[in-house]
Amino acid sequence: MATHLITGAGSGIGAAVAARLHARGDDLVLLARDAARGKQLVDRYPGSRALVGDLADPDRLSWAFSKQAVPERIDSLLHIAGIVDLGPIGELRPKTWHQQLNVNLIAPAEVTRLLLPTLRASQATVVFVNSGAGLTAHAEWGAYGASKHGLKALADALRAEEKPNGIRVTSVYPGRTASPMQAKVHSQEGKEYDPERWIDPESVATTVLMAVDLPRDAEIADLSVRPGR
Repeated sequence: MATHLITGAGSGIGAAVAARLHARGDDLVLLARDAARGKQLVDRYPGSRALVGDLADPDRLSWAFSKQAVPERIDSLLHIAGIVDLGPIGELRPKTWHQQLNVNLIAPAEVTRLLLPTLRASQATVVFVNSGAGLTAHAEWGAYGASKHGLKALADALRAEEKPNGIRVTSVYPGRTASPMQAKVHSQEGKEYDPERWIDPESVATTVLMAVDLPRDAEIADLSVRPGR
């Protein structure tokens, strides 16, 4: 039985990945922003465990983890949580930049740092669910795109540094995916949201599991997933 630590398991791609891993009997450790949210996740996935830490406040993650029992083995660390707020550069305030950089980039870096000894011992796979915006940023996607471009750099550097320790690192770049985040994006864009037009979260979950389950003689570095409709 493999142990997976997942961020963003509450909805969208993260929920699809968690459900698939839970259904096959793997051990789940679900990062939650607070104890109440952790209980909700554990109730949804019986037998799982919650690890409490607020990605919006990465400076306190070390303290939060020190007060809890962190798993002794982690076979995969799946960074799936993310937030988005659109707006032109000329109108974005520092608060909006900080919020997206904290959740989308700095918190994944800090969670990885805190768990690195365990990841090395397990020769784990680390998956960063990035975005098409992590490869190309468009107008009004500046803050989100910057956070996701940074996430690509984080993954690339981690892969180079930790390959000698047996850690595999994969970045997945989904296009627009039917999820609550996508509904918010459409609202900010002033467009009608039709989930049937976009990638099903289950399809992205399939690519994440492919990276996790790949035999140890291979590694997927980067994988782009585009809408097929």
